[in-house]
Amino acid sequence: MERSPTIRNWIFKSFFMMAVMATLISFVVLQIYLFISDNEGLSLSLSIYLTIALFLILLLLSVYFGFRTSYTFKGRIDDISTFVTLLRSGKFSARVEGDEQDELGILADELNQLAIYIQEQVKSLQRLADEKSELAEQAHGAAVMEERQRLARDLHDSVSQQLFALNMLSSAAHKSIGKNPDKVEEMIKQVAEIAAKAQGEMRALLLHLRPIDLKGESLCEALTILIEEIKEKTKLEIEATLYGMENLSKGTETHMFRIIQESLSNILRHSGATKVKIMTEKKEGFVTLYISDNGKGFNLKESKMTSYGLQTMRERAEEIGGYFQIRSKEKEGTYIDLRIPV
Repeated sequence: MERSPTIRNWIFKSFFMMAVMATLISFVVLQIYLFISDNEGLSLSLSIYLTIALFLILLLLSVYFGFRTSYTFKGRIDDISTFVTLLRSGKFSARVEGDEQDELGILADELNQLAIYIQEQVKSLQRLADEKSELAEQAHGAAVMEERQRLARDLHDSVSQQLFALNMLSSAAHKSIGKNPDKVEEMIKQVAEIAAKAQGEMRALLLHLRPIDLKGESLCEALTILIEEIKEKTKLEIEATLYGMENLSKGTETHMFRIIQESLSNILRHSGATKVKIMTEKKEGFVTLYISDNGKGFNLKESKMTSYGLQTMRERAEEIGGYFQIRSKEKEGTYIDLRIPV
């Protein structure tokens, strides 16, 4: 809208310069004619008057045609400018009207085609948003179902079997009271061991169910809280050295937190460890994570643990472009190394 007055002034200026140039050319031509024809009937003063009259006539014509041309030109420019403003405000159904086939008409047609294209793109984006919402709901439902099935499987494979063993041992101990005290004492020891193991399994499952949302906390703060919770509820000694986790993306923080959470859950459930060491640092464009325990270790090729827990950690590491490596040996503990580019 601000350029229209400038364009109008430019048009007026152009017509005015045309009038001046036409007057000068006419004056020069007239003088040449007088010189060649040696016409004494026309004096210099009369030729000047004629030139001035011609200039005034041309000036009036330039003002008239300049105003007429600039008015039409300005109106078409204003229409296009208003249309662009409407597009910027989101009114993609607006169109520029005009049947002229000059440059401005071609520009108006191109803008109309652009508006149609943007309108179609908006409809496509809305459809994609709807489809994304539906897919998100389906994915959430599938994830919930998968997690329920996994928990049911874990409970059946571990806690339910341990509870069944507790029931059998306690029944046998009850029947042996007064008959075989030494056997009862041994059974009670087994009951205590199985109960402690079942308790560890349940704590690990509850740890795994801890929400992955960091709730506005930094990764370092969330890990500190998680480690303190485990220390309070278990006898596990955890040594944590957490550095270099500043300015990580939200996705990287979430995946790193989930990997550490899954590692601690596996340690509680399977390793029988009493000490765990967690280290993070940033160097050479990478954030590195190191987790070790003094547990019983396992065979990577034979352990059932690799079927879900470790595979999930590996997939999470790959999703953020990280390199995941695990080393374990029976009776020597387990070691996890993670390196993530930042």
